[in-house]
Amino acid sequence: MAPLRARLSCLLLLHCALCANAGSRTPELRFSRKLSDYGVTVPCSTDSQGRFLSHVVSGPPAASSGSTEVDRPPAPLSHSGHLRVARSPLRPKGVTLQPGSGGRSSLYFNVTVSGEELHLHLRPNRRLVVPGASVEWQEDFRELFRQPLQRECVYTGGVTGMPGAAVAISNCDGLAGLIRTDSTDYFIEPLERGQQETEASGRMHVVYRREVVQQAWTEPLGDLHNEAFGLGDLPNLLGLVGDRLGEAERKRRHAKPGSYSMEVLLAVDDSVVRFHGKEHVQNYVLTLMNIVDEIYHDESLGVHINIALVRLIMVGYRQSLSLIERGNPSRSLEQVCRWAQSQQRQDPGHAEHHDHVVFLTRQDFGPSGTQGYAPVTGMCHPLRSCALNHEDGFSSAFVVAHETGHVLGMEHDGQGNGCADETGLGSVMAPLVQAAFHRFHWSHCSKLELSRYLPSYDCLLDDPFAPAWPRPPELPGIDYSMDEQCRFDFGTGYHTCSAFRTFEACKQLWCSHPDNPYFCKTKKGPPLDGTECAPGKWCFKGHCIWKSPEQTYGQDGGWSSWTKFGSCSRSCGGGVRSRSRSCDNPPPAYGGRLCSGPTFQYQVCNGEECPGPYEDFRAQQCAKRNSYYVHQNAKHSWIPYEPDDDAQKCELICQSEDTGDVVFMNQVVHDGTRCSYRDPYSVCARGECVPVGCDKEVGSMKADDKCGVCGGDNSHCRTVKGTLGKASKQAGALKLVQIPAGARHIQVEELEKVPHHIGQGSHEPDLHCNGPGVGVRGGGRQGEPQDQWAPAGSHCRPGAPPS
Repeated sequence: MAPLRARLSCLLLLHCALCANAGSRTPELRFSRKLSDYGVTVPCSTDSQGRFLSHVVSGPPAASSGSTEVDRPPAPLSHSGHLRVARSPLRPKGVTLQPGSGGRSSLYFNVTVSGEELHLHLRPNRRLVVPGASVEWQEDFRELFRQPLQRECVYTGGVTGMPGAAVAISNCDGLAGLIRTDSTDYFIEPLERGQQETEASGRMHVVYRREVVQQAWTEPLGDLHNEAFGLGDLPNLLGLVGDRLGEAERKRRHAKPGSYSMEVLLAVDDSVVRFHGKEHVQNYVLTLMNIVDEIYHDESLGVHINIALVRLIMVGYRQSLSLIERGNPSRSLEQVCRWAQSQQRQDPGHAEHHDHVVFLTRQDFGPSGTQGYAPVTGMCHPLRSCALNHEDGFSSAFVVAHETGHVLGMEHDGQGNGCADETGLGSVMAPLVQAAFHRFHWSHCSKLELSRYLPSYDCLLDDPFAPAWPRPPELPGIDYSMDEQCRFDFGTGYHTCSAFRTFEACKQLWCSHPDNPYFCKTKKGPPLDGTECAPGKWCFKGHCIWKSPEQTYGQDGGWSSWTKFGSCSRSCGGGVRSRSRSCDNPPPAYGGRLCSGPTFQYQVCNGEECPGPYEDFRAQQCAKRNSYYVHQNAKHSWIPYEPDDDAQKCELICQSEDTGDVVFMNQVVHDGTRCSYRDPYSVCARGECVPVGCDKEVGSMKADDKCGVCGGDNSHCRTVKGTLGKASKQAGALKLVQIPAGARHIQVEELEKVPHHIGQGSHEPDLHCNGPGVGVRGGGRQGEPQDQWAPAGSHCRPGAPPS
């Protein structure tokens, strides 16, 4: 009967609260957009059984690690002239405390949603904000002041009696966040902010379904088409990508297998701060990122990715305007990513060193409806691991999850993959967020794409919440003599054995007691490195050596065993498969050397030709974008473009057949794509060109000779020549020579300048090889389009250019 009374009490107070406000002024709603369908409820705090305790639902004042009020720095002047700091409400009654923690271990609330009362059981999300994380206020690219980032009011949990439900909510200022039932996703937030003092009599909250807030991705998210951003800087940046493989110190705190931690710098521009208010914006963005964290914990993703906030930056007014260029998403993203790179802590062991940057703005950086922009497969890259997001309420959590999904390597569902049927069911990577779905999920395509790239994202492997042992500034034996170490080993009274001096003191530590000085004992271990063994000398690695500040004292890294080779990247046409090893056996420590050698090994696989007509694999990847990629407000027919820079061979760069524009797609080509049309064997893997010989062996130096014989000596073919001695004065095409089937290394030379074009073709002379910007060059047996190769039976014809 008691639970029934509690429920009636909640409902009765809800009715009274609504009636009490019926004749008063309607409060101004600070929602991001108009809602067509919502409900109003008054939640209450309960015990674990759902029994009513209080209508106070907001959390206690934010406290430091010592459970005392955080000293607030003086408020700086911004463009509006002042900054207010939020006041936190009193602790609600009935909160379960964890002994010795100074915080809450669990909370329980009753919330009425669509006529059904839900009993929420919540636990603190202690892995959302990294210890020591701060909020930093900036203006004109300099720090004004900082304060600790609040950690105490974000929760996750579920709904009693609903096994598939999930909740990601905050109670910094009322209840705000996501309630995921077994049928629908709901958002909840207070009707008015900053009304914690009124909660004792019941505080109204609004509840609405997520599908009410419809979002359309009008731009192809993740397909950055700003040439200046990619092509100009890529050679230098590719070197930085290699550097991150050497950041072994970042792996000092390993995450659990199958669990990854994404350390995030969250940047909030002035338009977001002004909309939500300086006193409320921190609580709001914490709630938003708590929802993002819950989205990345959904079982459909296949792995656990923890969102860990290491730093929050509030970007000032003038700075915000300089970073966002209205109507230009690629330029805006470029500027935001460069700014984010400038904020990086260069020491990988720094507590604020980030893996990824999430930038929130309400400025219109793209065409109407553009929600976000991000580079595909940019995770862990020093310049490309960033996402630009249009903030528009709690539904923006799904925008952040979507854009971060692109950075992790996920494509849109239904665009070039087999997941079109999942877009209408609420998949996170759907190009259009439908209004008809019930619950969000990650499609199987997203899961596969993530599993493909995740092993290469080394920056996600360390756990910022694991204890980081301080690095000893000196060798451990510096502070302990051999006599002291003997006492540690054998007890009081023991000291270094002095009965005989023929042994090397640093090989084994021998000890004896004054009661029996000729009876020496050892535990068969050497003294600690740094133990003084002679004047000016100390023990190191079992030897008594002269002290030297240049001496290396660290633990060198060692490789683990190789994993098994994975699956082939292509079913035919030649793909690659890989295996990997880690530098953790042992990991480098205290300045020790990193492991030398490759992290990955590759094998060529499934080299048989694909059935049917030949199709260029790189061209397929460009053509895949014909149906949805928008450049200069129009769709194009895309063909592959091969840059001259070897560092860019494995980047997907396409050229418009319509305009000739060369567009950097900000994505690496699929594993197994040939590195170059001039090399029929070497393949791309993980964005790098892997050299392959003509014998299909990785690292082989064997090459085809001029006759096409692998490792041959050019003796298995004959040379066919044709010469046009005198040019015809008649208009039209003239046959120069018929190129035999299987011909290689075709060379066409014009001995003097004449107004002729050279072309080749099987039937019609419609391709003029020496037209503007087109050259004639030989190629390999693969015969891909950019080789300008002559197929079997082709003819080269010099003739007047077409009119």
